[in-house]
Amino acid sequence: MGFLVVFLVLLLSISSCEASIFADKSFRECMFARVGTSESTEKVVFTPSSSSYSQVLESLEQNPRWTDSSNKPLLIITPFHESEIQAAILCSKEHGLQIRVRSGGHDYEGLSYLCKAPFILVDLINIKSIEINLADETAWVQAGATLGELYYKISKASQVHGFPAGICPSVGVGGHISGGGFGTMLRKHGLAADHVVDAYLIDVNGRVLDRKSMGEDVFWAIRGGSATSFGVILAWKIRLVRVPPIVTGFNIRRTLEEGATKLIHKWQHIAHKLHEDLFIRVLAQNSGVNSKTIQVTFNSLFLGGIDRLIPMMNERFPELGLQAKDCTEMSWVESFLYFNGHNEYDPLEFLLNRTTMWKSSFKAKSDFVKKPIPETGLEGIWPMLLKEEAVAMLIMEPLGGRMNEIAKSKIPFPHRRGNLYNIQYMVKWEVNSIEASNKHLQWMRMLYKYMTPYVSKSPRASYYNYRDLDLGINKYDNTSYSESSVWGKKYFKGNFRRLAKIKTKFDPQNFFRSEQSIPLLN
Repeated sequence: MGFLVVFLVLLLSISSCEASIFADKSFRECMFARVGTSESTEKVVFTPSSSSYSQVLESLEQNPRWTDSSNKPLLIITPFHESEIQAAILCSKEHGLQIRVRSGGHDYEGLSYLCKAPFILVDLINIKSIEINLADETAWVQAGATLGELYYKISKASQVHGFPAGICPSVGVGGHISGGGFGTMLRKHGLAADHVVDAYLIDVNGRVLDRKSMGEDVFWAIRGGSATSFGVILAWKIRLVRVPPIVTGFNIRRTLEEGATKLIHKWQHIAHKLHEDLFIRVLAQNSGVNSKTIQVTFNSLFLGGIDRLIPMMNERFPELGLQAKDCTEMSWVESFLYFNGHNEYDPLEFLLNRTTMWKSSFKAKSDFVKKPIPETGLEGIWPMLLKEEAVAMLIMEPLGGRMNEIAKSKIPFPHRRGNLYNIQYMVKWEVNSIEASNKHLQWMRMLYKYMTPYVSKSPRASYYNYRDLDLGINKYDNTSYSESSVWGKKYFKGNFRRLAKIKTKFDPQNFFRSEQSIPLLN
């Protein structure tokens, strides 16, 4: 019996190896036939036997939790031209392979570079051109560019223009905008996806479509509704926003012993009502092993100078005790260095770094809060954070302002008026093992369960860019709309059915799919 098991394992291993070699050869032939140059395919197609395969795969894996996964791509495609993306899509269809698309590698659950079915990875790292047009205050940004690259390019063209997106410079533009795009200017200008005016999308048939040719329904869907469920985003055309020459940042830190709980309680009542130029988020975290207290940081960006900020804070949030010495004036683009812990005189070129500065395994979840959490509720969180041996935190980001003015159905992102703030829960650990992961995942789920009475209900909403497979997954066949609605309505609420309807018409064979892609309406 033991010999038979060993024989079958060896047979399966040989069959898998032969299948991989066959897929490599036939896929390359398919690519060559469509692209027309073997030199090009040699530069853009990497197999597990390629010397650069591991380096290419792991270079943009932002969550080392997935580094040792066995669900790796049969091939990695790093296209330089849209024709190579078109060929990759058509050849994947021809060979019965799934496709995953990576723009920055920040997908929280690794879905941009992992799959349990045979698949290829299209890594857009070389598709990253940025064209700024100050005449009409727009920019074309290819999907593989990072937020840092975009901010840097804008700053070189203008000191009074910006773009309302996230604070992490290494995040890929393609995926960030596809899920909505939180940032420090959301109270003034809304989300990144609110400022998309056109796009280039490659569909299941390899056609490059713009807003007009894809139609308004698909254009609506890809701005916050999971663009990779509909095709491969090649580029976004975005509308820039005006920013003042000087902005102000501050970090005020308080411990529990210094009254942090009462400050958070007050913050909940006012943060969403403050002037839209003022964004104050709250970070509450332990310090890892043997934490003695919780440190709470009030982290702010103000679109203006200190002279305007101090009177505003004295009137609306005097309990924080903000003083001019706590504040730093800077340019808008410098604020991203500031938020990422850089020194005042660090060069802007730091924004061009495509890798996360402090990379460690993590798990995250999210909630939206509609009513202030009572002090007793907050006090119940702190012992849980202190109990966790790894670094654990809550990041609370206020809404209100412009977010209240945009209709819930304007784009698929529905979390507008009625929400005070979003919470992101995160735990980060260094030892990358199954045992460690399970331990920290269990802690995270315990915290999430504790928060149930204090957050949104029917559904308990979540933010799509903070992807969480605990909410539910699709099967690898054509998962039904009703099966997916468990997680879909948490991310998209009343917009989920419309997304499924558009998906059914635009990609009826469900070629572009993943564990949490928009399902067919059946």
